[in-house]
Formats: sequence, C-alpha cells, structure tokens
Amino acid sequence: MGIVAVVTNDGFLLPSAPNFRDLGGHRTKEGRTVRDGFLYRSDALHTLTEEELATYHGFGIRQLIDLRSHHERDRLPDLIPDGAEYAAIGVQRTDSAGANFIDLLGDPDKARTAFAKGGAERYMLDVYRGLVIDAEALEGYRDLVERAAKGPTALVFHCSAGKDRTGWGAALLLTLLGVDRETVTADYLASNDRQAATDHWMRLLSEHSGLPWEDVQPMTRVKPEYLESAFDLVDEQYGSFDDYVVDGLRLSGGTIESFKARMLV
Repeated sequence: MGIVAVVTNDGFLLPSAPNFRDLGGHRTKEGRTVRDGFLYRSDALHTLTEEELATYHGFGIRQLIDLRSHHERDRLPDLIPDGAEYAAIGVQRTDSAGANFIDLLGDPDKARTAFAKGGAERYMLDVYRGLVIDAEALEGYRDLVERAAKGPTALVFHCSAGKDRTGWGAALLLTLLGVDRETVTADYLASNDRQAATDHWMRLLSEHSGLPWEDVQPMTRVKPEYLESAFDLVDEQYGSFDDYVVDGLRLSGGTIESFKARMLV
C-alpha cells in the first residue's frame, strides 16, 4: 500500500538548514495531536544567515540536542539559540557504520570496496542496525526521550543531514506518542526532498573516490526499507516496540507518560 499520510510543516522554515521541521501536527491512533512548536528535527545548524537566525531564535527553542559525532561537532559547531541548553549526545560508536563514511570516501580503494555493487545499501542497513542495538545508541536515544519528557521545551534534535540518526530519533518519538507507522514513515521519507546540500558534497566526495554516483546515491537518501529494517530488528531483538522501549532504552513508565502529557493535545 502506498504512503498517503499528510506530512505537516513541509515548508522550508530555515533554507540553510532545509531539513529543519516541526514534528507537530501529526495525529495519533487515539485521535490526539502532537503539539506544534515543541519538537523540531533538523540537519546541521551551523550555516544559518542573519535573517534565518532571527527566525530560529523566534521558535523559542530551549534545548538543542546534537546527535553528531565529536569529529562532526568540532569541525562544524552549532549555532545555539539564545538561552538554549546545548547537549552533545552521540548515538554511534566512532568505529560504527555511518561514523566513518567520510573517511572511507576519502580513500578511493576503500570506497570502491565498501560501496560498489550495492555496497552502499548494505552499508546503510548496517547504520540502522547500529542505531537500534548499539549501547551508544540505546543510551543516546534514551537521553533524547528523557530530555523531551522533562523539558524545558521547545527542543530541536539533529545530526548532519537530518535523515538517519535524526530519522530514527523522530520515528522513535512519534511512535512513542502513538502515531501510526504509515505517518511515521511519511515523515521519515520527507527528508528526501531536503538533501540538496548533501547531494552537493557527496558528489564531490564520490568524484574524488572515483565511484559512479549511482553507487554512492543510496547514502544520500532515506528509503522505506532502511526504516523497516530498524523496526524489524526491534521486533527480532526485543519482541516488540514496547519491549524495546522498556528493556532496550530502559525508559520508565513515568517518563513516557510525562512525554505524552507534554506533547499531545
């Protein structure tokens, strides 16, 4: 069945961070609505113009959650909204799939070995496997939910392209709130229309590595099967999403109830 869910806030709120968007407006299976202006997801937040900064500060963001590796954070530090708390919460091991792909693309021989002949898709599936089961991911995503539940809101969380680490984080948060899988997937896939900057620098890297663009392109987009593989792994490893939340993320019932109370109307 095709995805027909309506994705809210599909405009470009911050052109220099095209994947910055509000998770509000989605309906839950119980007929409630995720609050607008409380949860934002984004790509990297280091290139905003003066005009965009005024808009950015106007969102009232009081927590900025950076899911990038320390290498990414050091190289391209965030612009932090006035009065906001900044928290660096890595969700990948430094040696995990996804944490080292720039280094791989910088080495033509390694890049061709890793990414040619369908290797890029296999690589992305490994990324999502790590986001579900690695200890760093479990700790990081638990921290994200706890901060969203406790406040102060509004909160923005992001990685570099805002599609994979942030994509799984958004899927987790929306599923916790009771949003159905079809809508969660539609929100996830909305990242694909917001990757012009990613395309630009990935094309440069692919040219340097000597790889055809079609071999690299799977890493610049999200695909339903990437997200499906993560949810399938949740069921395989933990039995159900609810058990993943309790046994994997180790989130308390009180935290989940506080999160819902803050985010649903």
